[in-house]
Amino acid sequence: MQDARSFLKNLFFRAVGTADPMQNIARHLPPRPDGRLVVVGAGKASARMAEAVETVYGPCEGLVITRYGHARPCRGIEIAEASHPVPDMAGLEATRRILNLLAETGPDDFVLALVSGGGSALLSAPANGIDLSEKQALTDSLLACGAPIGDINGIRKQISAVKGGRLAAAAYPSKTLALMISDVPGDNPGDIASGPTVGDAGNASRAIEVLRRWNVTPPESISRYLEKGGNPLMPNDIRLSRVENVICAAPSQSLAAAAKLAGSEGCEVCVLGDSIEGEASEVAVAHASLALRARGSKPVVLLSGGELTVTRHGDGTGGPNAEYALALAIELQGAHGIHAISCDTDGVDGAAEVAGAVVGPETLLKAAKKRVDPVNSLARNDSHTFFRVIGDQIVTGPTLTNVNDFRALLILP
Repeated sequence: MQDARSFLKNLFFRAVGTADPMQNIARHLPPRPDGRLVVVGAGKASARMAEAVETVYGPCEGLVITRYGHARPCRGIEIAEASHPVPDMAGLEATRRILNLLAETGPDDFVLALVSGGGSALLSAPANGIDLSEKQALTDSLLACGAPIGDINGIRKQISAVKGGRLAAAAYPSKTLALMISDVPGDNPGDIASGPTVGDAGNASRAIEVLRRWNVTPPESISRYLEKGGNPLMPNDIRLSRVENVICAAPSQSLAAAAKLAGSEGCEVCVLGDSIEGEASEVAVAHASLALRARGSKPVVLLSGGELTVTRHGDGTGGPNAEYALALAIELQGAHGIHAISCDTDGVDGAAEVAGAVVGPETLLKAAKKRVDPVNSLARNDSHTFFRVIGDQIVTGPTLTNVNDFRALLILP
């Protein structure tokens, strides 16, 4: 086997490559329709998805929204860039343009929606009576409270003019095919980018309960909107009757590819799950215990995916993957022969332009030499700074896909 860190990085890049839209979109496309074709979408992978579509169809009419820095060259589809994870005016204006474009479609037209993780922030048009600034404030609070993505997206759907099926409703009565790259635990289409083409059985009362559970006080206009009942779009709404939702890439596929590679290197492989949720530092403690018990006569690899969260207590710069890695290193205390990588497959962990980090038996020794305190860094949610100082960040730039977190622990004999 190659050195442990290179091996772990190769597993990560195999997982990312498996989720590349260029490898997944073409086989899900029907023959190009004879009539009008309109391509819309949003997400960190949406520009790459649009590029893949035009590789098959040639130049197309349409508009997709992606994160700043994630654009791709397209011959017909316009690529707009906007802010993630907190929405901005660029995303709002591009979303309005998409809705106007869909308003011009008719029953003989075909709409292709390209949906991937990150679309919740990028495809952003608040419901009537809610200002963008108020939605931004609520998003900040939700991201800081440690709530799982399902709870956050349930609230987003209730206060949006485009999520929870409303994008598809705007295209009705056109036929709509939504191609999705999943970044959510369980691969529920209604949770991917908050389900712009999927109706929602939730309601405003449930959203209010979730906000109370996580001690989040929304701006007054959002409270008033929810207390009046919101404007849910149920799954059986007639405007969703001409929609087909298809998942093209998912975390399970990427983990399977990484598992196959690890097995070819002579490792025993255990996939812990592709939909793990929870506080990043707490999951790290549990995984450290598993790793210590997994030692044997041959190398063992523990793989997992999902979406971890961080409850913000400090003023540092971090993200769920780096925080997991830091907590893991602290818990392992330099245990011999145990190495790990934790990265977000989109190349962005939290709000930082860093995918994640690697750790090993020497991590805490490196920290001592650099005079950086791992326990204090964890308490301040300053994991990205910690790994930058000791030189163990993984920086990929935009990967142009997004199937969420990737974690691999290598336990040598």
